[in-house]
Amino acid sequence: MSLVAIVGRPNVGKSTLFNRLVGMRQAIVDDISGVTRDRHYGRCEWCGREFSVVDTGGYTTNSDDVFEAAIREQVQIAINEADVILFMVEAATGVTDYDAEIADVLRRAKKPVILAVNKVDSGEKMYDAYQFYSMGLGELFSISAANGSGTGDLLDAIVKVLPEDVQTEDPYAGLPRIAIVGKPNVGKSSLTNALLGTDRNIVTPVAGTTRDAIETYYNKFGHEFMLVDTAGIRRKAKVHEDLEFYSVMRSIRAIEHSDVCIMMIDATTGMEAQDMNIFNLILKNRKGVVLVVNKWDLFIKDSNTLKVYEQTLRSRLAPFTDVPIIFTSVLKMTRIQDVLDAVTRVYENYSTKIPTARINEAMLPIIEETPPPSIKGKYVKIKYITQLPTRFPAFAFFCNLPQYIKEPYKRFLENKLRENFDLTGCPIQIFFRQK
Repeated sequence: MSLVAIVGRPNVGKSTLFNRLVGMRQAIVDDISGVTRDRHYGRCEWCGREFSVVDTGGYTTNSDDVFEAAIREQVQIAINEADVILFMVEAATGVTDYDAEIADVLRRAKKPVILAVNKVDSGEKMYDAYQFYSMGLGELFSISAANGSGTGDLLDAIVKVLPEDVQTEDPYAGLPRIAIVGKPNVGKSSLTNALLGTDRNIVTPVAGTTRDAIETYYNKFGHEFMLVDTAGIRRKAKVHEDLEFYSVMRSIRAIEHSDVCIMMIDATTGMEAQDMNIFNLILKNRKGVVLVVNKWDLFIKDSNTLKVYEQTLRSRLAPFTDVPIIFTSVLKMTRIQDVLDAVTRVYENYSTKIPTARINEAMLPIIEETPPPSIKGKYVKIKYITQLPTRFPAFAFFCNLPQYIKEPYKRFLENKLRENFDLTGCPIQIFFRQK
């Protein structure tokens, strides 16, 4: 998938435009400059083309602020990784020294650059935009990220310069893609080596040894898939080196392009905040997931430890708790086969297509017995259900008043689908449509 990076000096409206493109308030927006310090990722779809968007922090130079130095590095990496660069400036302030400096960097980048002049929300301000032609970046687009004017033309221009999705002849096309993800130093490369039976990856106790996503064809013990070992995803505050910025970006892309993720955590530290971020990233991308608790041999245990540990984990994962959890010690090669079996089962669930007749046979009596609550004297009647032809399990419930079905009933239906069909390890999506 193509990647578009939004760059510019602080407080020109990059995060506002990012939120508009991805269709949600994902990035914090404030009048104070420098609010965005990390890169935010999202997806945008326009005219049938889907692409990833990355929102970077504001680019500044000659500053002693440690955050601003890190932001400069992030912007440079986003420029290196992106297929198209969207350079944002602000009409009212005109061409600043920062703008000129960024333009100089972008001219050397040898990447398609689209210039967007923001905060043009009236006819008079249109004239303020023309001065930016002096930067020598070609055509410019006058937009208002806050109210959306001009963004349609901007998106048309982006789609026009996106690289074509080249369909290369892949000998492994159609095979499940399994990504091993997690924080640094939880044993991802050790698991890859254990599965392959060879030292495919360098393994050291130093966090961050694996710098890139490494793909390997796996065909053993009746299992066949593409295995991707990713670099560890750590909190942005812990990421200091350029190489690690690349690692995080490529790990996220590995999740995007996988079918099932083996998410590894360290038994001795448990499910920490960054582990939850990775788990939520997998769910957001609607990928199957198997949770592997590694270094279980180092955990002090009694007769009830495993059961209590698993219950604690599932309470952290709520509301999506239908996930296989495997306790392993990769170095001692314990329960490696269980990981493979769980991955195979989750992939089967992920790619299964349930006949419409079976879904209706199982779900309609349950809905009849427990119908959606009436709202304002209106009664919702669900007529039939079908599975949608998506890559992940998604279901459409056709009814007379879809707008009156609330989140609690939606969760009830999801639980009943899981009770009647094996969807373990798979996030599912439910849509209500007008019949």
